[in-house]
Amino acid sequence: MSPAQAEKPPNNVVLFSGHMIDAPNRRVPRFPPDKEAVAAAAISDILSEVGVRQGDLAICGGACGGDLIFAEACLMRDMALELYIPFEEPTFLANSVDFADADWHDRFLTVKSKALLHVMPDELGPDPVGNNSYERNNRWMLQCAARFGGEKLVFVALWNGEGGDGPGGTKHFMDEARDTTERIYWLDTRKLWN
Repeated sequence: MSPAQAEKPPNNVVLFSGHMIDAPNRRVPRFPPDKEAVAAAAISDILSEVGVRQGDLAICGGACGGDLIFAEACLMRDMALELYIPFEEPTFLANSVDFADADWHDRFLTVKSKALLHVMPDELGPDPVGNNSYERNNRWMLQCAARFGGEKLVFVALWNGEGGDGPGGTKHFMDEARDTTERIYWLDTRKLWN
């Protein structure tokens, strides 16, 4: 992307949240590794439906599964990419990338090399007492995505419609996003995986 394109405001800001790939020992499957190609195709279809183009902005976390699949799809469309992570990189990788088998660590590094990485403790300082890092990161991403105006904001969720394994999952993000934009695309994995 040229410097002139980088300075031009995006037509669309696409914000993503979605499930991580299941850990090898996950008891109840949520995003089985064999569904990666299905998720990638669905995300690609949504980006086409939204009409993203070169110079539009994509914002997501960097976790294995939905985040990285989304990031890769956006980079293929020459979108600008911003990654937001709630912890210093080594902690984040241990919690959200390296537990999964396959090549997720290398894929994170490849995506990061083409993105602007935002590390929450570095930019916002330590979490206030009693605050949840994942919920704080969701709100931070949403605030940054809305900086060009709510009418440009698109929220995409790869989600089973349920609460997560802990605070700050996609359900929390969906609830927050509904207060900010009407342009919401929900890829319901209960239907997508069948």
